[in-house]
Formats: sequence, C-alpha cells, structure tokens
Amino acid sequence: MNHENRYGLLRKIFDAMPSMVFVVDDDVSIQEYNKTAADFLLMERPAILKHRGGEILHCIHATETKEGCGHAPFCKGCVIRNSVKSAFKGNRIVRARTRLEVLRGEDKAEIYALITASPFSYEDQQLVLLVIEDISVITEIQRMIPICSVCHKIRNEKEVWSQIEAYFKENWDVDFSHGLCPDCYRKEIDKLNKIG
Repeated sequence: MNHENRYGLLRKIFDAMPSMVFVVDDDVSIQEYNKTAADFLLMERPAILKHRGGEILHCIHATETKEGCGHAPFCKGCVIRNSVKSAFKGNRIVRARTRLEVLRGEDKAEIYALITASPFSYEDQQLVLLVIEDISVITEIQRMIPICSVCHKIRNEKEVWSQIEAYFKENWDVDFSHGLCPDCYRKEIDKLNKIG
C-alpha cells in the first residue's frame, strides 16, 4: 500500500470513529479533527484549526477572559486541559469523566463526557490524541439513586447510607430548604388537632 492509499485508509478510520477525536498541541489548540467532531461543531474548518478546544467547543468559561480558553479561573480545574497536560507530561493514556457546559446557540447545554488523552509524536512534534465520548445516556442511568423506601436514606457508591440532604450536599453541593407538601400539611394539622 503506497503512502497516499495508507493516508486515505487512516483518514477513513479516523472519520469512522463514533466519538469526537481531536489532535491537539500543549495549549489544546486543534491541529486536526474527525467527522464526528465536525458534525458536532457545525463550523467551517478555518474556524476550528489552530483554535483552542474550549473556544471551538463553546465552553461557557472560554469567554470569561479576553485571553480565552485556558485563562479563566475555572480553567485550572478543566478536565480536558488537565488530561492533555498530563499526557504531555508522559502519562501514556489519561481517562477522566466530566460534565461539560457548552453553549448551543443561545442556550447552555450539559454533556457528560469521558475524556481520553494519549500522547504521540508526528514529524518531530509532540501532540495528543484527545477523544471526547458523550456518555450522557450512561450517566443518566448511573444517576438513578438507590433510596430506602422506608427511611428515605440514600446509598452512595461506597455502600454507605446517609440522609438525603447529606448525600446531595456531599455529592452535588446542593442545600435544601424544608417545607410541607399539601398532603403532609393536612396530616400534620390532623395530628395537632387530635392532641389539642
């Protein structure tokens, strides 16, 4: 197989991958991408190549500073950026799950993703193959929370049962305010009337 045919075959394999695949440099600037990524981005090639990942993925944090992707306070904890950085530091394959917040037109959208970063060299340049797999459906299934039907405690992934308020505070940083639904309100009033 000659060089041209080999390149054509590799391009077809690259474009057949069902996940978004990018070739990025150490600043997460896109050097190449596959058809799945192109279909997701809905942008022309010049608007994608040599632009940082957060900017072309429409990360909500990419516009928080004039310097763009990689410079907002949130970027220090960015799973994509940190996975790429870790791959450049010599980790063969880096895998991490994350929740991406992106803009789709005027609306914010959430995508649960599995991020994979793997380093390689090409023509004396260090690059990273960045794969973004949409695992939103899988995450939704995993998000079904086991709850006791009697006391309503929730079981976490460590098999520990805790009050619903503690579970959500610990895992999602969510606080609750308390009130009574109409049915419970009536039941409590009935109890009070029986006492008084």
